[in-house]
Amino acid sequence: MVSQSRQSDWPADRLAEARAVIADVAHHSDHLIRLACRVLAAHGDTPAEREDAQRLLVVIDARRPVRHAQRDDNGKAAG
Repeated sequence: MVSQSRQSDWPADRLAEARAVIADVAHHSDHLIRLACRVLAAHGDTPAEREDAQRLLVVIDARRPVRHAQRDDNGKAAG
């Protein structure tokens, strides 16, 4: 059974992890960045933190089709 104090730390721990991912986006996958952005957009401490996370999520999602197109172009050039 999880102690009450440890259970209450869970949301704070998840927010801290999400902030760490966002602080070091160059070293994390887009999938993990998206997840961190969703956590912060929903549960961030301030309106500014929630808005920033939402903006970063839009940027990450916007570059997704370009990556797929680049992969397709590279595959055609190799073949």
